[in-house]
Amino acid sequence: MKILIGIMIPFIGTMLGSGMVFLLKDNINKKLEKVLLGFASGVMIAASVWSLLIPAIDMTTEQGKIGWLPATIGFLLGMVFLLILDTIIPHIHIESRKAEGIKAKLKKTTMMVLAVTLHNIPEGMAVGVTFAGAISGNSGITIAGAIALAIGIAIQNFPEGAIISMPLKSEGMSKSKAFIYGTLSGIVEPIGALITIMLTGIIVPLLPYMLSFAAGAMIYVVVEELIPESQIGEHSNLGTIGVAIGFVIMMILDVALG
Repeated sequence: MKILIGIMIPFIGTMLGSGMVFLLKDNINKKLEKVLLGFASGVMIAASVWSLLIPAIDMTTEQGKIGWLPATIGFLLGMVFLLILDTIIPHIHIESRKAEGIKAKLKKTTMMVLAVTLHNIPEGMAVGVTFAGAISGNSGITIAGAIALAIGIAIQNFPEGAIISMPLKSEGMSKSKAFIYGTLSGIVEPIGALITIMLTGIIVPLLPYMLSFAAGAMIYVVVEELIPESQIGEHSNLGTIGVAIGFVIMMILDVALG
């Protein structure tokens, strides 16, 4: 039951954030949006280090192997994986007018949802692989640590849900439809986590690589999308402050609960 609740926590964060479309009249203030984008970046960076890379290195070292090797290979493969998805999947970022990925005759609103869905994939993988490690019982990862990661991702998913649903409303979509689209952008997280957990028996021997893979995929999203969007235009310092706050909160969560 704990595991089921744990993998649903990030999705609930997205759903609650998307629900802000019913409470806010206008789009999120640009200054606040920069803080929130920076905050999401800080959470993902800290999660990648404390919840994924460090456990992967410790796990390999305890096995008497070269600690940094699986972490390096997994991290780079995760970056490449997201680079490929970013190149293939048609999507458009909220502040952009130019679509990315393979050309497709899709509505702008659909491609905006796909953009958010794209960077929710590594978050679902990260939650799933940490729970898989906790279930295995010999990875050094605890259920509490996995839940800490899920909570951290849920915290940064809340503003993400609002950031996607509010512009959808501005594009002419009804509030209820914008809420549904914003919520569905996060559905890949519990699905990805559940699939990963179901493959625990296969994953455990490759756990250091999988943890690092998820870290690489998350860092790709941070560097490619979140930080650039938080730094564009005026008040870029607000995005930087958001990074610091998000990083510290996720670090505290992981150390305190892990």
